[in-house]
Amino acid sequence: MCSSDLANPAAADLVGRAQDELIGRSLVQIDGSQRQLYPDGTPVLAHALGDEAEWTYRRRDGSAVPVHEWIVPLAPEDGAPGGFLVVAYDITQRIEARERIEHIVTHDSLTNLPNRSLLVRHLDQSLERAEREGTELVLVLIDLDQFKRINDSLGHHIGDELLIVVAERLLAWTRADDLVARLGGDEFVLVLEDLVPGADLDRRLQELMADVLAPVVVHGYELAVTASVGGTRCPADGRDPGTLLKNVDIAMYQAKAAGRNEIRWFEPAMLEENNDRLALSAALRQALDQDELSLVYQPQVDLLTGEVVGVEALARWTSPSLGPVPPDRFIPVAEDGGMIAQLGGWVLSTACTALARVQEQVGRPLRLAVNVSPRQLRGRAWLDEIAEAIEVAGIQPSQLEVEITEGLLIEDHGDVVAMLESLRSLGVSIVVDDFGRGYSSLAYLTRFPIDKLKIDRSFVQEISTAENAAIVDAIIVMAHALGMTVVAEGVETPAQEQYLRERGCDEVQGYLYSPGVPAGSLEMVTRALSRQ
Repeated sequence: MCSSDLANPAAADLVGRAQDELIGRSLVQIDGSQRQLYPDGTPVLAHALGDEAEWTYRRRDGSAVPVHEWIVPLAPEDGAPGGFLVVAYDITQRIEARERIEHIVTHDSLTNLPNRSLLVRHLDQSLERAEREGTELVLVLIDLDQFKRINDSLGHHIGDELLIVVAERLLAWTRADDLVARLGGDEFVLVLEDLVPGADLDRRLQELMADVLAPVVVHGYELAVTASVGGTRCPADGRDPGTLLKNVDIAMYQAKAAGRNEIRWFEPAMLEENNDRLALSAALRQALDQDELSLVYQPQVDLLTGEVVGVEALARWTSPSLGPVPPDRFIPVAEDGGMIAQLGGWVLSTACTALARVQEQVGRPLRLAVNVSPRQLRGRAWLDEIAEAIEVAGIQPSQLEVEITEGLLIEDHGDVVAMLESLRSLGVSIVVDDFGRGYSSLAYLTRFPIDKLKIDRSFVQEISTAENAAIVDAIIVMAHALGMTVVAEGVETPAQEQYLRERGCDEVQGYLYSPGVPAGSLEMVTRALSRQ
């Protein structure tokens, strides 16, 4: 209690009372807080006795003021009861600074959304509540498709504005009790709580895709974005944050692998597939380090002269533990696992060296075609690798053909165009592989420095049908009109060869001539085919 005739004016200001109101009152009455009391009515100060602690006072007007307290017991004197000396000072600014730091640590600086740290903390609490109340909790992961293209072509400031708009739309779409978080990059997470089991979530997510991903105008650019969306449910797909986040990530990548702009819900089979992929990735990394991969070369034949004019280098992998692994399995794994540059560099240097040796044996120059990943085309280091491989092998740049995918034309990255132009300036030729299977058009073809189109094998193998024959005819006419050479792959019968020859196709490759063969057999195959 305060002295019967004295009261500290600073204490009066701190608790928002007049000095005379403090005289004779207990600490509980003065600070208005919920301190515990002993049976005799004196406050329990054990929380800070002999030490320092933070507390909150309630002023007379009901407002709160955080304080730092230091409490010292006072021994009884001359028969008077003992007491306590309480020293307190306002720490409002300290608390506000602490809250600002906490906000910075737990929120994304660009969108002001919760980050991964706060998301996991929120999930812990939400999962406990869902289990207690018997409700369903849903985690949704949204990954914007081709977001890097916007950053690369229009600038990061445009990409940042797009992320802010998407964040605002997500907040507007969700309910007050739901959480929207940003994991970083172009990934957002929704935590949808208190859902009735069996709710029509597919319809809700379709609405999400339509509302949140509607075209956005940023600094005069109209951006039409899509997203790959994964979803997972609790308790069906996991009961802890780590499991749910792992499973929703797997579901999102399934949506991306399905062609993007898709929604996929997690299924247990995805986990097994993901584990297989991880095991394959580890085995491939070991294979690259231990030289388990090899190359075969498939001849390309000039239809007019019948001579072998070049070869395509094809990577092969026979794993000691997994057996033969087809390229359509290990190439995507190399892409996702960050190994495609290492694999591509090895293919390039090995194939260039092999070509130099074979053309010495046959006594005339040949061309070499190598497949290139879009990721390789986005770094200047790869251009240096090509120049070095050509120089070390002693071949001419004009003998090298770089095969790109048709999808690369659709994406139209400015940095890819610059890379292809640089290759052209070296003298290297550009080939579009598997042409006709994607969505290319004359507009795309004329914007890129392209020398050759390779007709997809699916059209060649069904060339007897009118529809496929018409596509083959159109590709040949179009390519020649644009000054490009045409090569058909997958030729397996004399009838297919005859049709292509009559339509003016320039070159062919396929099992009718030879499968892919090791470098040691290439001289013999080249001589045999050229004599036919």
